[in-house]
Amino acid sequence: MKVFKGRTVTPGTITAKALVSHGGLNTLASFQKALQFGDKKATCGDQNNPDLYGKQMAGAALCLPQTIGSTTGGLVLYCACAMKRQPACMLFANHIDSLAASGAVLAEVWLDDITMPVVDCLGDEFLNYVKDGMTITIKDDGTVEVD
Repeated sequence: MKVFKGRTVTPGTITAKALVSHGGLNTLASFQKALQFGDKKATCGDQNNPDLYGKQMAGAALCLPQTIGSTTGGLVLYCACAMKRQPACMLFANHIDSLAASGAVLAEVWLDDITMPVVDCLGDEFLNYVKDGMTITIKDDGTVEVD
């Protein structure tokens, strides 16, 4: 097991299987099928992200450097949470961008029955170490354990 320490953006404790992207997550392209066509597994539709394309994001520990794309990113992330199609958690190697932060914080504040812990500033070592399918456990203080 390897332990990483990041900054808690939205708190929570959870254990989930890792899903890793080494490129930025385009939230609109990635979640479009989940939001528009009712894909409850939130299968990634972003053909420009070979790490995630065609993989189930709902319930996964989504490990990534940052999100990219248009200003709709925060709303898309919030809507994925409202529709219960969100990742189990989001773990950022870099500082979280303002759009992803807004979506995560709005979901935390406005949705009573939704939890999506978010931790950022985990570093490049984290993203280089973690692989798809590894078990990730997150603590409220931003500690991330990878098995």
